Amino acid sequence: MTGRRISKLAVLRQAAGHTQQSFAAAFAREATRLGISAAVSERQLRRWENESPPPLPHPGQQTVLEAMLGVPLTEMGFDVPSHRVTASGPVSEAGAVKRRTFVAETGALAASALTPRRPGPRIGAIDIGHLRERLDHLYRTDHMVGSVPAMTQARRIEGAITQALNFASYTSRIGCELQTMLAELHGHRAWYGYDGGRIEEGRAACLEALVAAQLVGDPLLQISVLETLVLLAIKADRVWEAGSSVENAYRLASHVGAGPTVHLVIALRDANVATVAGDFPGARRALSRAVTYQAQTDCDTDAPNWAKFAGSFEVDYATADMYVRANQPKRAVPFLRASVRGIGGDYARNSASYRVKLARVLLEAREVEEACAEMGHVLESCGGISSPRLLARMRGFQEAADRVDCPEARDCSARIREVARGSAA
Repeated sequence: MTGRRISKLAVLRQAAGHTQQSFAAAFAREATRLGISAAVSERQLRRWENESPPPLPHPGQQTVLEAMLGVPLTEMGFDVPSHRVTASGPVSEAGAVKRRTFVAETGALAASALTPRRPGPRIGAIDIGHLRERLDHLYRTDHMVGSVPAMTQARRIEGAITQALNFASYTSRIGCELQTMLAELHGHRAWYGYDGGRIEEGRAACLEALVAAQLVGDPLLQISVLETLVLLAIKADRVWEAGSSVENAYRLASHVGAGPTVHLVIALRDANVATVAGDFPGARRALSRAVTYQAQTDCDTDAPNWAKFAGSFEVDYATADMYVRANQPKRAVPFLRASVRGIGGDYARNSASYRVKLARVLLEAREVEEACAEMGHVLESCGGISSPRLLARMRGFQEAADRVDCPEARDCSARIREVARGSAA
């Protein structure tokens, strides 16, 4: 006796790792994300999978199904009227092309293996969700253990996305999301260039990210790139470029009605530029705006991931930097102490970096014992962090400590050399 043949839709659902129940729940989430009023019950899903021919989904359901599975409705086993047939393929192509196999990174190969007569793998919302989780995890990796391991992860994700864009098959909506994630990755690479001291490499990644963000029409993503470009431009002694980046970020934020967290980040970068330029009244005005925006961030539920690092500790840090630049280290110390106290446990790299800054300023203020004690805290906690910028700051403290003739400074300097040798190895 021959068993009943599994429908194409059931094959795709199972390949995506869903039961009928979990697929119905995922369908509802995807419809909400797309802003489409559509739903499917388990009973209706069973009819789609079991009846021959299956009843045709209505247009809203069609959009959600195609987004989830990355397959036109015609390839799910439905008889689709010609006016509702969706063309599929890479965004840059009008028709079918020869496609190579997409790497297993996206998890889409399972579906193509079950339907071997397809020209290539299909990328749907489920695959996008997996990639998005990995992309969002980069922030935590960078904040906790530094840019070096984060860069390694980013390269793997970028390889998966570019492979998909070049060789996989997907709807235009999915293609846009892939391109958006690629733009975000360029932005990550720009930051890693800054953290690693590779300034020109970081600036090149920034420009690439800006173009990509403009192509997908994402102003908030453009702002995230511009705020990194500010830091890179300052390091490259291009203060005019940093100032222009701030102005453009303000303009974009006003145009899209960005929330207080995004405005806080821009105000902090504005303060960075004014401080480096020696415009201390301008820096104070920017910091005043930052304080105003920071007070509103508790109600900001839509803040993008790249902006969530900003908080009161960043305002304190920027204020301290202004006083350091103005050659008033004693006035900077209480703000740096507040910044170190206020930073959360999810920002291990920044916490270590801020402690080194505090130690250096304490040294300049001739508080040698306290400065070395702060560096001692850093040396005890930084073993799992791989950040060239943090290491460079530690070496800067060591060079300053070498000029101080006291036992605490000599001992601290020797410990830094030992850590630096271990990092180089």
